[in-house]
Amino acid sequence: MTTQIATEAAPSTVYFRGKLCPDAEAVVSIRNHSLLYGTSIFEGIRGYWVEDQQAIAIFRAKEHFERLLSNANIFHMSIDETLEDCLRIVAELITANGHKGDTYMRPTIFKDGRSIGPGLDRDPSSLSIFTTALGDYLPMDRGLHVMVSNWRRNSDNAIPPRAKAGGAYMNTALAITDAKRSGFDDAIVLTEAGKVSEGSAMNLFLVRNGKLITPSSTENILEGITRDTIIQLAEEKLGLEVVERQVERTELYVCDEAFFCGTGAQVAPVTRIDHRPVGSGEIGPISKQLQELYFKVVRNQLPEYSDWCQLVKF
Repeated sequence: MTTQIATEAAPSTVYFRGKLCPDAEAVVSIRNHSLLYGTSIFEGIRGYWVEDQQAIAIFRAKEHFERLLSNANIFHMSIDETLEDCLRIVAELITANGHKGDTYMRPTIFKDGRSIGPGLDRDPSSLSIFTTALGDYLPMDRGLHVMVSNWRRNSDNAIPPRAKAGGAYMNTALAITDAKRSGFDDAIVLTEAGKVSEGSAMNLFLVRNGKLITPSSTENILEGITRDTIIQLAEEKLGLEVVERQVERTELYVCDEAFFCGTGAQVAPVTRIDHRPVGSGEIGPISKQLQELYFKVVRNQLPEYSDWCQLVKF
């Protein structure tokens, strides 16, 4: 399976400044505050095509929009749209754009004014949402070879990673660009204290001695919705003990298995870190089981988790 990051060139309908409109009409000035200062926050949401139901299953849309609206408070942002409005709008966009395949949705709250200066308390905030076809962000069927980045994750007291702030992704951009230019698939970033934080733009899990281990929410990670999904599946379906704690760098080199997870990454096994094999150097059994479970859940194949899927039928 090859990596596919689709960039949809065909005309599409988007949501912008309170209404549905053609993509070409959704424009901001070069003086827009969010462009000048990176003052935006966003979510990435996936929808999966379910062939036998002729529907797109939008995965955990409610939780994504709850996080977006909550994190807006960190940056003095507020919008008129409610949670219910947001859920309705993404469904309307999928229908309007005729998506009959795996789909990505990007809602963004941005400072929508022209004031000069980085202050957050002068400009109004607006919501935009677009949808696009999206395949695999990372390869699913082979293990990734990743590096520990020299770039440290920005801290909660600098630009909070929990908020998915647009400007903060320059940190991610540096880490992933340097990793790929060095021949790696992706990167793992550390905190300023040298503890393991997460991947470049995704959460990280390790398996050691039959336990699933992941850095705690105090390690400058995104409190990922996919991360939460994996924790629940590991505990409820596989009976695994999940431990959230500080993780030392050298644990990366002695763990039995490792994998990334996130809306973009989905569940992507890691089999080499810094030129060292992870466990046997092959995709591990727990990573594989969780990957298989995850794809059943997001495609609405496990009824006990169907509440996580907002169906848009065609």
